[in-house]
Amino acid sequence: MPFSVQEVLFYALGGLGIFLFGIKYMSEGLQTAAGTRMRKFLEKGTKTPIRGVITGALVTALIQSSSGTTVLTVGLVNAGLLNLRQAIGVIMGANIGTTMTAYLIGFKLEHYSLPIIAIGVIMLFFIKNKKVANVGQVIFGFGMLFYGMSIMGEGLKPLKDWDLFLNLMLEVQHNPFLGIFIGTVFTFVVQSSSATIGVLQGLAEQGAVTYQQAVPILFGDNIGTTITALLASIGTTVAARRAALTHTLFNLSGTVIFLPLFMLGIFPEVIRLSTDYVFVLLPGSEGTWNSLNIRMQIAQTHGMFNITNTLIQLPFVGYLAWAVTKLIPGPDALFSMEPRFLEPRLLTNPAVALGQATREVMRLGRHARQFFNQSVEFFFNPRSKELNPMYLEQKEELINRLDADITDYLVKLSGEKKLNTDQSNYTTTLLQAVSDLERIGDHADNIVELTVYGVEHRISFSDEAQASVRSMADLTGETLEMALKALETGDRILARQVIKNEVIIDNLEKEFREGHIMRLNEGICTGVEGSIFLDMLSNMERVGDHAVNIAEYVLGEMGAVERQKVKVASKLIANEE
Repeated sequence: MPFSVQEVLFYALGGLGIFLFGIKYMSEGLQTAAGTRMRKFLEKGTKTPIRGVITGALVTALIQSSSGTTVLTVGLVNAGLLNLRQAIGVIMGANIGTTMTAYLIGFKLEHYSLPIIAIGVIMLFFIKNKKVANVGQVIFGFGMLFYGMSIMGEGLKPLKDWDLFLNLMLEVQHNPFLGIFIGTVFTFVVQSSSATIGVLQGLAEQGAVTYQQAVPILFGDNIGTTITALLASIGTTVAARRAALTHTLFNLSGTVIFLPLFMLGIFPEVIRLSTDYVFVLLPGSEGTWNSLNIRMQIAQTHGMFNITNTLIQLPFVGYLAWAVTKLIPGPDALFSMEPRFLEPRLLTNPAVALGQATREVMRLGRHARQFFNQSVEFFFNPRSKELNPMYLEQKEELINRLDADITDYLVKLSGEKKLNTDQSNYTTTLLQAVSDLERIGDHADNIVELTVYGVEHRISFSDEAQASVRSMADLTGETLEMALKALETGDRILARQVIKNEVIIDNLEKEFREGHIMRLNEGICTGVEGSIFLDMLSNMERVGDHAVNIAEYVLGEMGAVERQKVKVASKLIANEE
């Protein structure tokens, strides 16, 4: 049968495309089914490096993408929800979890791919339940994965008779560094180590690649997959870039350790013994090393490489963190996302717990006020290095996180039977204030998005429009500051001033809107510029409304608490006299 380059390319690349689609579709289905629980699972299960490894392995096995887990981890570090040591554990675990795909491929289920696809299609298109559809997506992607493997195998089969390819593989056998380079570049291009290892398994099954030639390429695949996280870390915080670099150093170190052991024949012997005496005991094992098909042998090598590499490097997490800190110097995080004052053990003491919750609410208020002010400054100086969109996005994430944590804490506190009427009312006041502060953060985020849109579309504002925004922003920021001060101190005079200021803010918005219409009629402003300008005014006016809400809590619900404070103060004065 004559060798056809076109046929090889069509079948191999087409099969690879279907294979990649299957992995991606299956992974997305699994992530959709897991929902936000996966992110929370990563946040909660990383207190120690060992727990991080287990968590990373489980999440990656679930979503079938080590790159996905690593990118998510980088995002959590960027948001300040994980520190570097926690992230390193997750990344190590992700390398173990990703071996699941290679093991699945090793079971050779191509003959069942079409029935599996059919089941997935039925669940996706003929059953209207959303959860069933998610499972159907996973099953459909699983079937496509094996269907792609079968087509890819047909395309790769002629390579075992192509002299050019065989000579290249002979070079790899004599020069393992060439194999590492091929694996790294291929995985970088494809952006999926699962896919490149799948191709490697397909080549080995067709006899185009021997086991000795496959292992160096396998090492390169593990290095290449780290590039995805490195790309995802561009423009993130110092800590996030360190986490991404950790993934690269971890896999590079593993290759440095295991390549000499492989060349000396030690590593293959360790894998054989492990398979014969350990893995053979596991349910579903195909037996001893010699009884495994070549695809499963490669999967086993991949698994053992990542497991033993993790076991070797896990005790040196601190050194790995030190190394990336030296390579990428700078501050660890912009600010902590964790609440500072919400101690769960104090919930049984309502008075103290309320005091702690108040401190956390005021901290949230300071961040909300600062975020509003910074969003306005970003409008006037969008090229600022300090106030960049990434930093401001983190600020919004922080406010949302504190909103959720404080609300959860106060809800638990309100369930305590020890709360008296005043404490219960005050808890309600804090809950309402937290909701308003979170909404202030949303409006500040809207201002950031409007600014970004304006920069991207090269929109400029007239001097009068900028002066209007500055004037209204200054008054709104001052009013918000007064509302927070009134909430902290119970100052009713300040609270009344907030309400007076809000009337002025409303009048300013009306005046500036009329001014905009005049500029529009005169051709000074454009419609797009005007849309952003009016949205800016609207968001600032809404911030003023939420400041009034906070002031009204001081004048209303806090009255009982204030009376209690007066009684306590009177007693203290009487005692002193």
